[in-house]
Amino acid sequence: MLIRSRRLRTTNAMRDLVAETTVQARNLIQGHFVQPGNDSTEISSLPGISRNSVEATVRQVESDLKLGLRSHLFFGVPDPSDKASDAHAAHDHEGIVPVTVRRLKKEFGSDVIVMTDVCLCAYTDTGHCGVNDGPVIVNDKSVEILARMAVAHAEAGADMVAPSDMMDGRIRAMREAMDAQGFTQTGILSYAIKHAGAYYGPFREAADSSPKFGDRRSYQMDPRNAREGLRDALLDLEEGADALMVKPAMPNLDLIWRLREKTLCPIAAYHVSSEFSSVKAGARMGWLDEANLFREHLLAIRRAGADWIVTYVAREALEKKWI
Repeated sequence: MLIRSRRLRTTNAMRDLVAETTVQARNLIQGHFVQPGNDSTEISSLPGISRNSVEATVRQVESDLKLGLRSHLFFGVPDPSDKASDAHAAHDHEGIVPVTVRRLKKEFGSDVIVMTDVCLCAYTDTGHCGVNDGPVIVNDKSVEILARMAVAHAEAGADMVAPSDMMDGRIRAMREAMDAQGFTQTGILSYAIKHAGAYYGPFREAADSSPKFGDRRSYQMDPRNAREGLRDALLDLEEGADALMVKPAMPNLDLIWRLREKTLCPIAAYHVSSEFSSVKAGARMGWLDEANLFREHLLAIRRAGADWIVTYVAREALEKKWI
């Protein structure tokens, strides 16, 4: 037999020599939930992840930097009394996210890459990603508020804003609003392909953002469609996005691959809360090998073409040398 593929699989050293895909600290983005006050709150459905105060977040990022984990995505969890129909706390320059960003940049400067989620779901009293008129989530009024939110984050020092709301036209509105205020160097990581569905349950507990009525299918994408997502992703590039996100990651490896073939810009994938929590739950029951399954998840996402992976397991994977 002249051809034996197994010759290149004989030892760990040989397998490493021919490995095509790697996951390194620079590919990972750790998610954080930041809340007012001085306390931390465990998130039961996201084992090992907490809502933290500003100071606790700063200390956690300091620890993460020592692992080589430089990129971080921040979600604000405002006081429930600040939720309102007009989501005014979302663009408060003294809100929880801008305060956190300023602290991080004062402490770590350019050593840390600060990305901020731009969405209204944690700030509206309905839990929806835009403001409503009765049962309808209103697009253009929501976009105006989102643009103000992006400016507030940019002014605080965010390196990139990451709009996850899925309103039409929000990328152009944010780009124009930030540019008009002189924040031309603040990047936009667009949640370009984000499907509606059941993968976000633990996140909604973490961010206190469950919809109070209906669902999000009128603005998040239908998971039955692929071309629709690719079309919207390319529109986001035309509107000024610097990088594109696919969410959730594992069910959309095909879309990561197809998007990679259509654009040269950086592509991120969000390894979402249910993808994380389901592995944690299975490991707790003794049903699966947590370390290797997380490793295989991350490798699959990278192999599909993602440059960056937003994942709650980033810190743990580096601490325990799973990658």
